[in-house]
Amino acid sequence: MQYAEEHLDKSDAVPDFSVFVVWSCKTLQNNKALLSTTLFDGMYYELTYNGDKKELYFDAYKKFENRCIKVE
Repeated sequence: MQYAEEHLDKSDAVPDFSVFVVWSCKTLQNNKALLSTTLFDGMYYELTYNGDKKELYFDAYKKFENRCIKVE
């Protein structure tokens, strides 16, 4: 939530929004989660926890397009 707030347009008031988990997975000592917000900015966030190194990696992505491709 803090990252999203820090990257909002500074000239706008901070809107009410929520953060939610889109998908998560745990394999052995590692974890991965995809998160998004209720903001209309198209952003999503990937968090990966490396249990061996006790490190959390954070990536921020922008969704540019969503297409439906029919497969027959």
